[in-house]
Amino acid sequence: MNGAERNPVAKALWFIEYRIGDDISLADIAAFSGVSRFHLARTFGAVTGCSVIGYLRIRRLSEAAKRLALGAPDILALALDAGYGSHEAFTRAFRDQFGVTPDMVRCRADHTNLNLVEPLRMSNPTLALDPPRYETGPVLLIAGLGGRFTVETSRTIPDLWQRFSPYIGTVPGQIGFTTYGVCHNGDGSGNFDYIAGVEVANFDGIPAEFSRIRLAERRYAVFTHRGHIVGLRATVDAVWNSWLPASGHTLADAPDFERYGETFRPETGPVEIWLPIEA
Repeated sequence: MNGAERNPVAKALWFIEYRIGDDISLADIAAFSGVSRFHLARTFGAVTGCSVIGYLRIRRLSEAAKRLALGAPDILALALDAGYGSHEAFTRAFRDQFGVTPDMVRCRADHTNLNLVEPLRMSNPTLALDPPRYETGPVLLIAGLGGRFTVETSRTIPDLWQRFSPYIGTVPGQIGFTTYGVCHNGDGSGNFDYIAGVEVANFDGIPAEFSRIRLAERRYAVFTHRGHIVGLRATVDAVWNSWLPASGHTLADAPDFERYGETFRPETGPVEIWLPIEA
């Protein structure tokens, strides 16, 4: 695996390609990668921009399209190999992905106009991280605007911040002007809740449309991203996919969050990434 023994995403990609025609699950892929389903779902999504199962699905459909262009006679066999239980389900998924039916690709014996996804290849992250500091974070009450996101829709999180920005400074019981982006309630498939919010003294008077969460006192590894906010994803990728697997730490089953201090500026940062770890 080209020196990526500790890289869970690289291991997941290798396993998917090696077992692409087999009946494999997210649990199987995570077990081979050496991390929990939640960890793999979060890391894989951050690095590739798609969910683990979503990538497996499109890779299988892409390989099926190649076989169809070569004249594969049995579409049902292709459907079963791609993880679908019927010709109809396979055809529907194929059409949704490529805009044409399997029969059309087979008839024209050509897949060059299809947006196929080839196997992803990863090298180890090259971003150099400063060593984290370790802190026992206090109890925090966070209130703000929240939503449920998938890996694919997480790119709209900046829109959530834009909607929340006018509330900053007017939230009942607000403490200071530091803001928090809290990720919690991940389901192991890449879906999670995210709150753009501020610390409050209590939840009294919080608007009904707001989400709220209590962060318990716990141990964190804290990383600092410096530079433009557009580079935050690369820092998060390096933390989850490089530092964490090599650190010897175990990720705690608890929310992680971004902390934007009062000196934060989009062009220069800094942003702190608080990763919960087992003490």
